[in-house]
Amino acid sequence: MKLNIALLAGDGIGPEVIDQAVKVSDAVAAKFGHEITWKPALTGAAAIDAVGEPYPDETHEICASSDAVLFGAIGHPKFDNDPTAKVRPEQGLLKMRKKLGLFANVRPTFVFPSLLDKSPLKKERIEGTDLVFFRELTSGVYFGEKGRKDDGNTAYDTNMYTKEEVTRLAKKGFEAAMQRSKKLCCVDKANVMETSRLWRETVQGMEKDYPEVEVSYEFVDAVAMRLVQWPKDYDVLITENLFGDVLTDEASVISGSMGLMPSASLGTSISLFEPIHGSYPQATGKNIANPMATVLSAAMMFENFGLAEEGKVIREAVNKALAEGIVTEDLAEGGKAYGTTEVGDWLAKNI
Repeated sequence: MKLNIALLAGDGIGPEVIDQAVKVSDAVAAKFGHEITWKPALTGAAAIDAVGEPYPDETHEICASSDAVLFGAIGHPKFDNDPTAKVRPEQGLLKMRKKLGLFANVRPTFVFPSLLDKSPLKKERIEGTDLVFFRELTSGVYFGEKGRKDDGNTAYDTNMYTKEEVTRLAKKGFEAAMQRSKKLCCVDKANVMETSRLWRETVQGMEKDYPEVEVSYEFVDAVAMRLVQWPKDYDVLITENLFGDVLTDEASVISGSMGLMPSASLGTSISLFEPIHGSYPQATGKNIANPMATVLSAAMMFENFGLAEEGKVIREAVNKALAEGIVTEDLAEGGKAYGTTEVGDWLAKNI
């Protein structure tokens, strides 16, 4: 298979972890006889510094004409610490999602047998955890009308959803549930929010189309609590943009490190794959960042192309590295800590 992949390294540790995912992907391509053409492009703070825009038109054209996008991270402290900044790296991320139609964020949470003791939760609570969130990504409060009034002393952000937006996200969740354990949880706040009531009634109306799926409805605050008490109770969860943003970060630490969890953002014609961790500016250039999440995002990319065996090979290499202690400092805990580059080299060589 010939693949054209847009490569958006972004900011902070993004370029470092992306480099390792490229190494691993190239190793897989060589092993299975595929050909990957990487198409680098600017985004985030790097793009602002270069051209004054966090998601330039040239970058969009590269992404839109590619088979998929492999993405690193966006964000820089100089913007985080300046609330008056008019142009921000994160605006590029939102713009990219909207222009590419990336409406469904898929964030799995699973555990690694060799790392159960590294989780902040008790081993008996997390062992066997394997769940996936489908988070709506192009609507809700992040994209609603926002502004200031009363001489800047009052601020507002508007949360808005259409039935169509809810339906297309929920459809992805139902389809995933049919392929897994046929359990689906709709996460909302329908006791106080009108948008959540729309979510709930829309999903209830879809139940008849998926009679084999057992559907539950839970308030977001209850799910936030139960995720750290009984994460094994969940399988597929669907939710709106803001709730999904918070809950998926909470769920990510179950595995023992945010540097382990991959994600995909699915659209109607193109999909994007990225680690869920941020740009981690404190680690930039130090060769200490964990590349596993980005490498596993590449595995999701291969699987999205129908190349299941290729994705499996990557996952097996990652599991072997973790079991043998080929890990960065976030997982070393007194043992030998390998550099970002060393981990990538080991994975590629193993493959």
